[in-house]
Amino acid sequence: MKFARVNIDGKAAYIKVSGNKGTVLDGDIFDFFTETGTEIDMKKAEYLTPCDPSKIVAVGLNYGDHAREMGLEIPKFPALFLKPPSSAVPHLGNIIYPPMSKQVDYEAELAIVIGKTASYISETKAPDHILGCTCLNDVTARDLQAVDSQWTRAKSFDTFAPIGPVIETELDPDSAEIRLLLNGEVRQHSNTSNFIFKTNRLVSLVSQVMTLYPGDIITTGTPSGIGPMFPGDSVAVEIEGIGTLINTVKEKDND
Repeated sequence: MKFARVNIDGKAAYIKVSGNKGTVLDGDIFDFFTETGTEIDMKKAEYLTPCDPSKIVAVGLNYGDHAREMGLEIPKFPALFLKPPSSAVPHLGNIIYPPMSKQVDYEAELAIVIGKTASYISETKAPDHILGCTCLNDVTARDLQAVDSQWTRAKSFDTFAPIGPVIETELDPDSAEIRLLLNGEVRQHSNTSNFIFKTNRLVSLVSQVMTLYPGDIITTGTPSGIGPMFPGDSVAVEIEGIGTLINTVKEKDND
């Protein structure tokens, strides 16, 4: 089942998506909802981020090929960092190129959406706490990452976490094709079967560090092929079974 979150008359509403049609829901997909019977054309929908996370927990170096690409050793524990909720931007939203950076890179990722509060849970219990999966672009100011001792600045600019377009609840997150297209050309292509840390293990390990709440996101790392984007570029993250997250890179407006 696919869910989206859209703007209807100035209010956020959840939609159950089937093809190009969406059925408006009454209630919260993380708690209880009913179908209203009202349908909308998803081609005309104003997408919001598919959830409203209190935090975005990101995993670095979760594909062996990406670790080799970066010249780094395979980690024994997931390399965790946080992206702030203010970095989130929806499907068809703009990625703003920050003036202090000279190299902004794309990173296609599968993101896990937490469905139920999780704290110190086991791997076997992890599926009970996962609502589904979505697409995420872990946008990174690569030049700033190279000079900082940690990754907060490089990963945390406003609009540096495009998310969407939908949450898919019936997907095997450890076996899905993932691609990134820049202006229609494939730049990244892999399969989540190449994860170093599988999704249930990630959820379990993160829950032993911090409590995860409904709507929180764990984004699972990017494969090899990362590279720069520039103002005017269109970037798309495609994940088998979920769909395509599309965003445009824009220069920051002068104040």
